[in-house]
Amino acid sequence: MYSKTFLSLLLFAFTVWCAGAQNSKKTDQKIQTLHTISSNEILEYATELSSPKYKGRLSGSPEFQDVANWCAGKFEEWGVKPANNGSYFQYFKNEFSEVNSLGAVIYFNGKEKTYLDFPEDYLPGSNSANGKVEAELVYVGYGISAPELDYDDYKNIDVKGKIIILEPGIPYTKNDTILAKWTPYAYHRYKFRNAVKHGAAGMIYASKIANPNTVHLDGFIYAHVDTKVVDQIFSDAGKDYKEVLKQLRNGEVPSFSLPAKQKIFIKAETKYFPDAQACNVVGIIEGTDPELKNEVIIIGGHLDGQGQMGDVVFPGALDNASGIADILAAAKALASSQVKPKRTVLFILFGGEECGLYGSKLYCEQPLFPIEKTTMMINLDMVGNGTGFFVEGGKSHAQLFTHFEAANSNYIHREMESSASRKNYGRPRSDASIFESAGIKTFGLWTRGSVFPVYYHHPMDKTNVLTPEIMEDAAKLLYLGVLGVANDESL
Repeated sequence: MYSKTFLSLLLFAFTVWCAGAQNSKKTDQKIQTLHTISSNEILEYATELSSPKYKGRLSGSPEFQDVANWCAGKFEEWGVKPANNGSYFQYFKNEFSEVNSLGAVIYFNGKEKTYLDFPEDYLPGSNSANGKVEAELVYVGYGISAPELDYDDYKNIDVKGKIIILEPGIPYTKNDTILAKWTPYAYHRYKFRNAVKHGAAGMIYASKIANPNTVHLDGFIYAHVDTKVVDQIFSDAGKDYKEVLKQLRNGEVPSFSLPAKQKIFIKAETKYFPDAQACNVVGIIEGTDPELKNEVIIIGGHLDGQGQMGDVVFPGALDNASGIADILAAAKALASSQVKPKRTVLFILFGGEECGLYGSKLYCEQPLFPIEKTTMMINLDMVGNGTGFFVEGGKSHAQLFTHFEAANSNYIHREMESSASRKNYGRPRSDASIFESAGIKTFGLWTRGSVFPVYYHHPMDKTNVLTPEIMEDAAKLLYLGVLGVANDESL
């Protein structure tokens, strides 16, 4: 007859064996789902998102709503439920402008005209007023008037009826409390309004980037130009552009009028929609644990792009069809996985990121889950061209990051670096920064080691610059890492 001690040991051993067998089965099930994530399918998603029919996914446009509907349809197909009281959408106001032609920018140096080429020399202003302007030129540096900081680029200079040459940025870059005082002046909208306040008739912005994050102002016509154009204008005026920039960045105010013989002509054909709206696409996989399901893990990335100029589409393949395609693949895997998340997983495809982080701001102001119940947020932006990963914030939240490290080291085997979170006193540049400022533990997932050229806010940002293999691995990293965090009862 067996002793009670022996029977207890036997029962304990059987229990351990069962637990091990169950864990082994769950691992097998996870790996089965992992192998369903396909680079071919992810590239199909990115190709759809970059399709000309969506006209560059400009937030606020009807085509943005069309692509949002397509994404919501995928969520519904996979069993990812609507997260906003039965709706897949979270709406917000989002004015926008259609750029109906490439317009024109012509420079006259006093002797001959130079017709600038699109997109090598210039891009139309994404929110320019409709019309034409021709005038003499005034250089106004950063275009900032900050009396409390004893700084004014418009001091002793008359810009009324003139076309200004404006630089992006501010004269202070160190990330500290002083930067916080300068930050309100870093916004494009401030600079544009300040130009109009001082009477400028138009502007060439020395920043050749398609940028919806500006502002429509009645009668104010502008275009973005390459700095080589500004360099030529300065050279014709007997000025050294590099030296002027050096003075500007040293905190000096080198504003000046250019010779009257030098002029710029700008033509813009636009239509302004002040009452438009856009949305976040929100889908949810509810957690299985009675308690932990009240906590949420957010996976997000921006769905919008830079739109279309005339007949030229800015496909936004890397920025950010790649991140959205990765999220969609991870959503499909998590929805079909036999291993279910104990915590709830919320997917947010943001609108309005390119216009000023509208969608992420809306969510953090009107969260679908309490901020204090949000375990983490991971944001994907431009995750589709490279050989390795970089996780911003990973070193600050080691207990969360360990699940992503394990996923990478055990199954994916990519180089993966991380950094600590640090307070940003400057202008927020990503949706992740909005969540971080709201007090949520936040990761930003990027690809590093570019395989192809990066065409940032450019018509050449097409699917041929993507590396589908790393997009597949990004989706796998999301699937395994998020599932690990969702089922970690020690958090």
